Amino acid sequence: MMDRRELARELFRVAYRRGRFQLRSGQWSEEYVDKYQFEAEPRLLQALGRELAQLVPPQTEVLAGVELGGIPLVVAVAFATGLPCVFVRKHPKPYGTRRQTEGAEIAGRTVTLVEDVVTTGGQALAALEVLRSEGAEPCAVLSVVDRQHGAAERLQAHGVLFRALFTLEELKAHAESPADGERC
Repeated sequence: MMDRRELARELFRVAYRRGRFQLRSGQWSEEYVDKYQFEAEPRLLQALGRELAQLVPPQTEVLAGVELGGIPLVVAVAFATGLPCVFVRKHPKPYGTRRQTEGAEIAGRTVTLVEDVVTTGGQALAALEVLRSEGAEPCAVLSVVDRQHGAAERLQAHGVLFRALFTLEELKAHAESPADGERC
């Protein structure tokens, strides 16, 4: 099992990129955390599920994840907690049930949203609106990485608790510090 420091090092090694990247928020960044790289690694995904499970508020009845990147994470957290989950589509399905959420029933239930990497919190706020429109009572957003570009403040302003496993700065600091037993 990985401890928090090892997990941070592995996340950084597998997913951190330098270059010029446009983020979902529209902002440009010289740094990028490629969530699909850590979500595609079973060992990391399992460790993230365990760590995120420790951040789930006790009143949570259902976990939610946004397509595509939030789905592997929410399933990993569901395995670690035993809580049911719901998958939030970015747009309603144009056939069949025509729903925007799939999975567990959420009406009248307390829901925690599981995210991968957040910058401004825009995707999380959109997902929370979908959950509310279907009768859920969102209580928190959990994230693997907070890029610290206002997501925490925006989510808290909307009455939702925000917790992140790591900030981008923490990931970089863990990657730069010597591992246990290594010499400087």
